[in-house]
Amino acid sequence: MNFNIQTSINDYKTEIEQSSEIVALYFYSEECISCTSFDPIFENLADKYSDKFKFIKLLRQTNRQLAESMNITISPTVVFLRNGKETCSRLSGYIEGSEFKTLLEKIYEGNCEKVVRKKVICDVLIIGGGPAGLSAAIYAARAKLLTIILDKSMAGGQVATTYHVANYPGTNGVVRGIDLADNMKKQALSFGAELDELKEILEIKLEEKYVKSEDTEYCSKVIVIATGAQPRRLPAEGESEYRGRGVHYCATCDGALYQDTYVLVVGGGNSALDEAVFLTNYAKHVTIIHYGDSFSAAKAIQDKVKGNSNIDVMFNSRIIRVYGEHFLTGVTLEDIKTHEIKELKTDGVFVYIGIVPETQLFKGALNIDGSGYIITDEDMNTNISGVFAVGDVRQKKIRQIATATCDGVIAGIMGERYINEE
Repeated sequence: MNFNIQTSINDYKTEIEQSSEIVALYFYSEECISCTSFDPIFENLADKYSDKFKFIKLLRQTNRQLAESMNITISPTVVFLRNGKETCSRLSGYIEGSEFKTLLEKIYEGNCEKVVRKKVICDVLIIGGGPAGLSAAIYAARAKLLTIILDKSMAGGQVATTYHVANYPGTNGVVRGIDLADNMKKQALSFGAELDELKEILEIKLEEKYVKSEDTEYCSKVIVIATGAQPRRLPAEGESEYRGRGVHYCATCDGALYQDTYVLVVGGGNSALDEAVFLTNYAKHVTIIHYGDSFSAAKAIQDKVKGNSNIDVMFNSRIIRVYGEHFLTGVTLEDIKTHEIKELKTDGVFVYIGIVPETQLFKGALNIDGSGYIITDEDMNTNISGVFAVGDVRQKKIRQIATATCDGVIAGIMGERYINEE
């Protein structure tokens, strides 16, 4: 079978850039649900077409620099290359077997055509499927507006990767984050909202209410921006190299990989301490590394940490370097006060030092503050009429699931009023 699993940039250069064959290059992720269903399709067709193509499968986490250089932002993604240059259309998101097979045959026959994008007209287009976006969808769809939720991954947002939520009103004590997100999604769909997941936005024109993805053009009357925020990266040497190979930003996603190991948690807020407690379900011992000399987390969460014998804390410390071989094996620590440097062996690092708003698509069009958050009024209006921003992506003091849903409710109602007035 002409099929390889490559693990390094060097393999890429020799196997792909110097290959005279057409290469089907498949990027996947370990936590990717759609990849699980596409894996057997890829391997089956790799076997069938091994005399016509070279098939290569790359793990995004261990080939992050290559993936970023090729603008691979979604898993799964398949790109086709000839002499190291991309040819024809790439496939991303949920990929059907018939779709992949048809494109392979067209490429081999020299009948390669770009995908024709379908056009969709709607009343409300919501970019982002977290609690804020889903809440906006519930209200807009219930008002009988044709509502589409567009998400670059799977709907749910950050809450879907949270181990448990204990402070969301109306829940019976503690609820799993993924269950809360799933309930919101089901409610939005029950009112008639449509969900387009795994969609990468290629172009956006906010004044015209126009959005283009890899296979669809959307024209809307109202746009609600609910793109949320992503974890702030660990500011340490080697972070990008070991991201996904020892440096992580989601304990719920990756904690199970660290059974009976020693791990670090970086941060001092609610998320850091909550996830440190969660990680003790797997790890032998957890050490919290915190820049300050005291935590900012709620007292109840601090008490959980203090009462857990498998957790200790290093205050006034920061990680300045992560290192290892194929996977992370240790970190270099600096004492903030004495500037003493020391090495600490560890199997993994989980980082919770804040978030960065996802506003790259909107810079130059919307009013954005110095921290990157979209500026709105209390009705969620941006500086462009008919464009609203909600949730973690907008400028505000408190960022909680409850405040995100509140933003979404307001935008859903105000979006309906805007359409009626127009």
